[in-house]
Amino acid sequence: MSTPARHKPVDAVIIGFGWTGSIMAKELTDAGLSVVVLERGPARDTSPDFAYPRIADELKHAIRGDLWHRLSRETFTVRHRVGDTAVPYRQYGSFVLGTGTGGAGAHWNGQQWRASPNDLRIRSLYEERYGRKFIPADMTIQDYGIGFDELEPHFDHFEKVAGVAGTAGNLHGTIQPGGNPFEGARSSDYPNRPLPPILSSQLFANAARELGYRPFPVPAANSTTAYTNPYGVRMGPCNLCGFCEGFGCFLYSKASPQTTILPVLKGRANLEVRHDAHVTRILLDADRERATGVRYVDAAGRETDQPASMVVVAAFQLNSVRLLLLSGIGTPYDPRTGKGTVGKNFAYQMVSTTSAFFGEEVAMNPFVGAGAAGQQAIDEFNADHFDHAGKGFVGGAMIFAGATGGRPIAQMPLPPDAPRWGSGWKSAVRRHYAHSSSVATMGSVMAYRDRYLDLDPTYRDAYGQPLLRITFDWHPNEYRMTAFTSARAAAIVRAMRPQRIAQHVLQPGDAYDVRYYQSSHTTGGAIIGTHPANSVLNRYSQCWDVPNVFVLGASSFPQNIGYNPTGLAVALAYFAAAKIRSAYLKAPGPLVSA
Repeated sequence: MSTPARHKPVDAVIIGFGWTGSIMAKELTDAGLSVVVLERGPARDTSPDFAYPRIADELKHAIRGDLWHRLSRETFTVRHRVGDTAVPYRQYGSFVLGTGTGGAGAHWNGQQWRASPNDLRIRSLYEERYGRKFIPADMTIQDYGIGFDELEPHFDHFEKVAGVAGTAGNLHGTIQPGGNPFEGARSSDYPNRPLPPILSSQLFANAARELGYRPFPVPAANSTTAYTNPYGVRMGPCNLCGFCEGFGCFLYSKASPQTTILPVLKGRANLEVRHDAHVTRILLDADRERATGVRYVDAAGRETDQPASMVVVAAFQLNSVRLLLLSGIGTPYDPRTGKGTVGKNFAYQMVSTTSAFFGEEVAMNPFVGAGAAGQQAIDEFNADHFDHAGKGFVGGAMIFAGATGGRPIAQMPLPPDAPRWGSGWKSAVRRHYAHSSSVATMGSVMAYRDRYLDLDPTYRDAYGQPLLRITFDWHPNEYRMTAFTSARAAAIVRAMRPQRIAQHVLQPGDAYDVRYYQSSHTTGGAIIGTHPANSVLNRYSQCWDVPNVFVLGASSFPQNIGYNPTGLAVALAYFAAAKIRSAYLKAPGPLVSA
């Protein structure tokens, strides 16, 4: 192979241009650094790429995934157990991967949660409250080594950047009416009032209150008014069009890098963004203790080196872990010995749904929706917000209801006995389309010794590199968790008084199935911790082994949580950026002593 071309050195190279890559691009260029961003997908902006009516094409975007990464070029292999033969993930089902400007942040659904304070110190909390024996021996959960109070200013800042709509539940330590009473104390209210409630969420909220729970609006990264964020970028009010997840926002209403951060980066002389640039490895010096830059393949298929003094990995969770493994950074995790850290603690989420079918006198108007449109939730059974003694499981789930839209292909809930084709199916759709709703649980999934990521020994991508192998299946803890929380969801649905109820809940023995969508909330593999023996990264997202490499995103989560991960991922990115600017740039080196 010919010698790669070589660009002139820069201060920093950022891999990926989604939420965390955009944040770091702004923070580092604000600090005066010369920065190159390498994004493997195409350039995209609200105009012309998300223009209406072209963007409101469910078949093109939400089914065929026009904004998603092409699995034909790079995918993953999946198996349930150590020793099984993994097979490639060839068709999108369980989760989807973003690509291009904005990454998954361009087509996410906009639910914008903060982590619960006890999510960040989960092992310590459970051991203190229930004793060490409460945590199963094969469960490898651990604390972040970062307190909620340290992240709160960054949660708050991002909510203002994204124009998040919601109702405060804990303001300066005082519980507020109408908000989430279980959230950590916040320094200010949400910048926008909640999205207007829709009937399905109103019925849920009334039923939840009837049962003694405290429902609140799901925080939504959809501006409800004409809004200007702290960077001076203007957003427009959401019109509840029902095209959020899987789609770019044509109204400049849903927060994305395009609608919140990227406008202020345009024209910066110290920033260059290269699209269709697929990074194949991080380059290291002879001692393998310092990164010297990255190697990537450009749109013409040419290998190119970009020297840099600092490397920021801001790719999708799975891709970030794979890049560390391909680059030889850190020690790959071995489930047999428990040694090594790269690939350790892969986790997912367990989701259940309870569908309610009403009479034709109850008009839901399902086409009025957004990713978090007027949704209501309860948090009584999430994290450690309830007494786990005698429950037999760690973790919990957020329970919520609402509608993300009424799109004609994928958003037609039908009773399980309805025909799946022909005139009978048409009759069932006519009967139920406008008269049904759904309540979901989004459950945390813990980390285990035998659930991890490594390089596949057989399959390779279009560039000849090993694919990432996922070894994952559910554990008894999660079956018990979802049975408990789904029973509470079903009780709320019964209190909504529908004519019929149908529930989908995973049962013991149901294996992880990649064929249907669950969430794109995969986590772990390059986890944050307090020591090189238990983590890849220190508290500032800095690699223990190669301190001029920083890794951002959900790959740093030591276990999964019962919320959407974006809020925690971006807070950790801002937290890392603040330390880089205040300390690392003045004296490059380890920010935490090993």
